[in-house]
Amino acid sequence: MGIGGGIALLVIGAILSFAVSDAIDGVNLGLIGYICMGAGALMLILALVINAQRANTSHTAVVEHRETPPPAV
Repeated sequence: MGIGGGIALLVIGAILSFAVSDAIDGVNLGLIGYICMGAGALMLILALVINAQRANTSHTAVVEHRETPPPAV
């Protein structure tokens, strides 16, 4: 999911917090929106950190070189 999921949660949370004025008994839509925005921000930060770590890897090639000993005279 990563970056796209984090952005989606941020947008959904902002819509629930600031744009929806309906009321459902026993459900605070504003609070659910803030929770979604917090989860989206956390998801976005974690995705960026994980992608930065993935890009920071290095690969080394190991080449084995074996010389045969000179023939005994």
